[in-house]
Amino acid sequence: MSKILLCDGHNLAFRAFYGIRELNRSDGFPTNMVHGWLRSFWRLEDDLKPQGVQVFFDKGGATRRENLLPSYKANRGAPPEGFSEQLEWVKKLTDAMGYGRSEQAGLEADDLIASAVKFYRESEQQVLIVSADKDLAQLISKQVEQLLPPPTANPRLGWRILDEQGVVEKFGVPPGAILDYLAIIGDQADNIPGLSGVGPKTASKWLQEFENLENVILNAGRLNPKRFCSLVYEKRDMLRMNIELVRLESDLELNLNDQLQPNLEMMEQIFSELEMAKSWEEAQKRYG
Repeated sequence: MSKILLCDGHNLAFRAFYGIRELNRSDGFPTNMVHGWLRSFWRLEDDLKPQGVQVFFDKGGATRRENLLPSYKANRGAPPEGFSEQLEWVKKLTDAMGYGRSEQAGLEADDLIASAVKFYRESEQQVLIVSADKDLAQLISKQVEQLLPPPTANPRLGWRILDEQGVVEKFGVPPGAILDYLAIIGDQADNIPGLSGVGPKTASKWLQEFENLENVILNAGRLNPKRFCSLVYEKRDMLRMNIELVRLESDLELNLNDQLQPNLEMMEQIFSELEMAKSWEEAQKRYG
């Protein structure tokens, strides 16, 4: 059965940016990310033959999370030189390729994806989330899998499917416990503080024994190693806040259209302006 692809736009854009380097237009304008984006999505089309593709982008921060934790993602610097300039071209190309595109001010792509997952699950559609973000593992179910892109540090691993059993093997807990797991260990990439000294193995062991974070807190005095007993109790409010930080929105209103078609006229304009002649030739073969 063909699936709907729900794609994390910024996550995939950064991977495209770093996957190909030193490509520029004749005037020096960078085009490496656009090339990488195009090649990645053409490969997804060829390998998966999806029923539809939806791409979601961050826009203007994460209001709810920043209200909870003002330092949320404050550790992230400005995007690399050449990224922002190409991002608008990536969005134009996304439209031209006939994909749905969504972004909402103050929301992250993960939240939009969570709401899209709920929509498609209700219609019993099979879904494949395309992203390396571990937060999205909380959405995996019998209907929903995650496609992990090749790691930039080890591209030979290739694209990998993460299903329910894969979540257990990777994190030591099922998808339903990912929220609790991430609340305990924190997320350095998002500047979410975890319990100091508590790593993934300890977090998964506690959740295997006590099922969820609230039970871990209630049984703080019975935890092993014993040195964490008082820490868990003292940091209980932080742990509960972390749950809210990693919880994804699933009730957002989205306009999802899976009947869009590739627009060759738009593609020709994009490829002409970016001096991507070979890509235009390939596009005509694919869509002409």
